[in-house]
Amino acid sequence: MYLSHLTLSHFRSHLRARVAVDARPVAIYGPNGAGKTNLIEAVSLFSPGRGLRRASAAEMTRRPEALGWKITGEVHGADGVHEVAFQSEGGAARSVQIDGKAASQTALGRIARVLWLIPSMDRLWIEGAEGRRRFLDRMTLSFFPDHAQAALDYEKAMRERNRLLKDQVRDAHWYAALEAQMARAGAVLHANRSAALERLAQAQEGAETQFPSAELDLVQTEGTMPESEADLREALQESRFRDLAAGRTLVGPHRSDIHGVFAAKGVPAADCSTGEQKALLISLILANARALAADIGSAPILLLDEVAAHLDAGRRAALYDEICALGAQAWMTGTGPELFEDLGARAQRIEVTEEAGQSVVHMRA
Repeated sequence: MYLSHLTLSHFRSHLRARVAVDARPVAIYGPNGAGKTNLIEAVSLFSPGRGLRRASAAEMTRRPEALGWKITGEVHGADGVHEVAFQSEGGAARSVQIDGKAASQTALGRIARVLWLIPSMDRLWIEGAEGRRRFLDRMTLSFFPDHAQAALDYEKAMRERNRLLKDQVRDAHWYAALEAQMARAGAVLHANRSAALERLAQAQEGAETQFPSAELDLVQTEGTMPESEADLREALQESRFRDLAAGRTLVGPHRSDIHGVFAAKGVPAADCSTGEQKALLISLILANARALAADIGSAPILLLDEVAAHLDAGRRAALYDEICALGAQAWMTGTGPELFEDLGARAQRIEVTEEAGQSVVHMRA
């Protein structure tokens, strides 16, 4: 699975950019602020969701002269080659076309699997549960493309229920249908997340890697998570009075969290050093890719922003070896070409510079 052609128009700092690559890893280097992360952000949009920065379409538009932006690309996957195009005009939500036909974002999950690790995720183990839940859902989505639709269905029904709670509506008939929708979608979310964690555990077990294994458990920030659709519907019904007092829904998969442990040391990830926490994150991304390669016959596209700068030479070389062994097209950024020397001819290189206030992409040998 890889992206072979990428064209950007008025996207972030790129007025125009054209990239042609093969299935090998892609090393992207250049000074800070040149537009390297903007390039891999464009690649992240080839999967469902808001991309690696979770930005709005308006925020992605090159300013001040542009009224919109467009991205096109060619995705090679197990079921063939697909032409994918995105565009946004006037700050409107982006539209998606696959092979010339309008498509939903959730459809992207069926043709491309994209995983990423960016510097803001370094605080994953010590930030709030929302960030870890989002991280888990990205991994889960890579295994179950329909996970995105279940999340949308659950969030939509929960917003309606929360509106009733804030308005202090007490008529049970108003809640029944919404709670049925939440229970149906919520049970799918919980089952998918549990299955994804099991696949990650299997992928880490016995793997030959320089990165430490992480033991992950699905927990609740409060109470317990009902296992079945019927149990969740009953729990929502029983929690109405408590939820009315709080003005929001207090039970369900939106209260889930993951607890991570450095397996070899038995130390919670939150108590590990900064370097150990980073290594655990890399280990999970590699395990995710390893599991997907086993499941669908090809590794996902990986986006690793500034990952090389935070590793010593030994671990950096080990990371490159594992990526190449997986056969993954990994788009990696760094400030200089020396960070990618260990890749040799196994990778292709792109230099990004800033010229006259815009990013310029140079394909290098």
